[in-house]
Amino acid sequence: MIAARAFSEKKVALFGLGGSGQATALALKEGGAVVTAWDDNPASVATAVERGIPVTDLRTIDWSAQASFVISPGVPLTHPKPHWTVDLAHNAGVEIIGDIELFARERQCVAPTAPLIAITGTNGKSTTTALTAHILASSGRDTQMGGNIGRAVMTLNAPQPKRHYVIECSSYQIDIAPSINPTAGILLNLTPDHLDRHGTMQHYASIKERMVANSDTAIIGIDDVFCAQIADRLERAGKRVIRISKRLPLKDGMFADGLVLMQADHNRFVRVATLEGIGSLRGQHNAQNALAAVAACLEVGLSANEIQSGLDSFPGLAHRMEQIANKDHVLYVNDSKATNADAAAPALSSFGRIYWIAGGLPKEGGIEPLRSYFPRVAKAYLIGEAAPAFAATLGETIPYEISGTLDAAVAHAAADAALDGSGEAVVLLSPACASFDQYKNFEVRGDAFRAAVNAIDGVKPVGGTQI
Repeated sequence: MIAARAFSEKKVALFGLGGSGQATALALKEGGAVVTAWDDNPASVATAVERGIPVTDLRTIDWSAQASFVISPGVPLTHPKPHWTVDLAHNAGVEIIGDIELFARERQCVAPTAPLIAITGTNGKSTTTALTAHILASSGRDTQMGGNIGRAVMTLNAPQPKRHYVIECSSYQIDIAPSINPTAGILLNLTPDHLDRHGTMQHYASIKERMVANSDTAIIGIDDVFCAQIADRLERAGKRVIRISKRLPLKDGMFADGLVLMQADHNRFVRVATLEGIGSLRGQHNAQNALAAVAACLEVGLSANEIQSGLDSFPGLAHRMEQIANKDHVLYVNDSKATNADAAAPALSSFGRIYWIAGGLPKEGGIEPLRSYFPRVAKAYLIGEAAPAFAATLGETIPYEISGTLDAAVAHAAADAALDGSGEAVVLLSPACASFDQYKNFEVRGDAFRAAVNAIDGVKPVGGTQI
């Protein structure tokens, strides 16, 4: 745990007592702050009491005496309307911050030179974060990973000058982390997201921009208009900017030439790394993730050889194009995280002969946006509530069956793929749907797929897969 000593002897109100909220409250208490915590959920309050966290309804406290108000990232600041605690803090002139801000202040006080790589963007944050941390750790660096992935940031080991931090940051977290100042800040991409929270795309983009603007080096994917404009704006302001592109040759920056990652310096090109043979980094979207990770690792002093070794051994993330097993010429891939059509597109674009398991609780638009990928699908196996609607969309374009359950879909897809004589076949769970009609969440659905695959006679688990 990181003790939040920057808040020693200060009164701090805190709202939100989920897992990360309780960790934050304990970090403040450990650092000597006078904490008063609360939550709208009585069960969370009761759990906090059991852990020794002081709790009081924040409607009853003296807000004018509070130095800071620490809020959980999911609590609304502005849209659709501010949470009642936000109004109380604003009325008293109390700063509103989150756990990432606590970490940023502690790092600044204790070990300001500790390398910090912070990753944000609409898509690809988790893979890029995990990949960056893996490359650093595999090179022998003391590495801590957390934030919006894995461990709550205040549960990481305390800052030290040579300890490397890799932190995933959502827009919610950046919004309440005004002083985060990464060594390398990564902005992968921007598409409309969380507008119910941020109001407009412009506001959403400005929050993401704030993090890379505060970085020593801003690493920015320029394959969308918003990010390209941010890169130009920061460079005009005198910031060090490294542009990355998964498809464009760049005069300066880093880009992907097929599977080769290139570094450009005034039209002088150097091969930095390759993704050849790395199954966990298939697809153009992963080229962008890898470029960002490589650029950041170069910024904190890794060699090209260290980076390539880390790329080669990266196991991937569970439920995100996760390679489960092989049997003869058939590869089994778990992409349960693909809970809508846009999220399913990368997997469908990454393989050429697909036995596609899709369905669940449908999202608006269904699978119509995926029509251009249908020629890659040998057969579809439809499950859950979405099955009839998906069948109507597929029509006569590709063969399909309504399997109903995931177990049946895996069994039938495995049998059909085994008879495919065209080369590598892929049994792909990429549902393009939420899981809630049949499973608690996408993780449980992905685990069920893994179990069904591993029950097939003769399958061989893919070595090193992260579970």
